[in-house]
Amino acid sequence: MRAWTAGLMLLVLTCAASAQSLVPQTDAGSLPVEATPTADPPPQETVVAGLSSDSVAITASFDGSEILIYGAIKRETPIPDGPPVQVIVTVEAPSSSVTVWRKERKAGIWINAESVRIGAAPGFYAVATSAALDDILLPEWDNRYRISLSHAMRAFAGQVAVESAVPFTEALIRIREDEGLYRLDEGSVSLIDQTLFRADVSLPANLVEGAYKTRIFLLRNGEVIDVFVAPINVRKVGLERWLYRLAFDQPFLYGLMSLSVAVFAGWGASAAFRKLRRP
Repeated sequence: MRAWTAGLMLLVLTCAASAQSLVPQTDAGSLPVEATPTADPPPQETVVAGLSSDSVAITASFDGSEILIYGAIKRETPIPDGPPVQVIVTVEAPSSSVTVWRKERKAGIWINAESVRIGAAPGFYAVATSAALDDILLPEWDNRYRISLSHAMRAFAGQVAVESAVPFTEALIRIREDEGLYRLDEGSVSLIDQTLFRADVSLPANLVEGAYKTRIFLLRNGEVIDVFVAPINVRKVGLERWLYRLAFDQPFLYGLMSLSVAVFAGWGASAAFRKLRRP
């Protein structure tokens, strides 16, 4: 009986040992580790900047304004070797669609012929750089961030029916440059010891209302390494604001008021001339 009991206990211990050998090892060293995606390392140089004013008020006597954009380049390491760092500053107004026409002379009369409709063109766009734009910015990075004047305009609206849209976009840039709405100021950004920078951007009197966007690009070897974005709020105030809202919210009343002013001005001028002609 004792022999039978001892044999049964030996069988149970043998089965337990066999089952334990079938259990997989789960210690920390043998557990599979899930791979986590690694983020891009932060740039070694970043832009810290500010604006002299983040709002522009358009009044009846508004004749333009000037925005001072200043800042510094923050580094965790010494200044890298190689070409110096460069800075580009852009100020952009809200965009809207624009149709550009090409005039042709037919039968002695100039008429509109071909046209291209640009999907979005900023109402104002200024570019200020620390050196010549083509020398400090590679074309592929210009395509990515749309920095230059020619890249500021977005896609065309509808199908382009002309052989090339380039002459039309160049004409729009030329017209708005003459109006002071598009501007490229190369070398106007002051850069001191590759650390401090300053740019003065002049805003013309014929500004459009809206939320403007300021972008500051930090570049090395023609590549953008950091971007700083800040808003500028441009809005009409006072009488200008009231007339602007009246024209859009109540156009019929605005038309009647304009007609009344024109009639009163004409009557006043006529009365003044009659008095001057009397002996």
